[in-house]
Amino acid sequence: MPTYEYECQKCGHLFEQFQKITDKPVQRCPKCRGKVKRLLGSGAGIIFKGSGFYQTDYRSESYRKAAKAESGEQKSDKPAEKTTAKKAGADNKS
Repeated sequence: MPTYEYECQKCGHLFEQFQKITDKPVQRCPKCRGKVKRLLGSGAGIIFKGSGFYQTDYRSESYRKAAKAESGEQKSDKPAEKTTAKKAGADNKS
């Protein structure tokens, strides 16, 4: 449910009202009972967390641990292949 902001036309009181989208707008100020105007809101709150703005930043802790372990295994295999390739190239130069 969104939070709507209102401003009283009579006393200038600013207040927020947490209500359903289908609810009718507030008509009267809670302080002086004057007419109120609904202000344009900033929209829904957005939570930014993680190193970037990707779906994977919101994964569970167990998923991240498994992914890290998997990527760690792949990284350890790759340098060995590169080292072998370098040695093979060095042997060909001799």
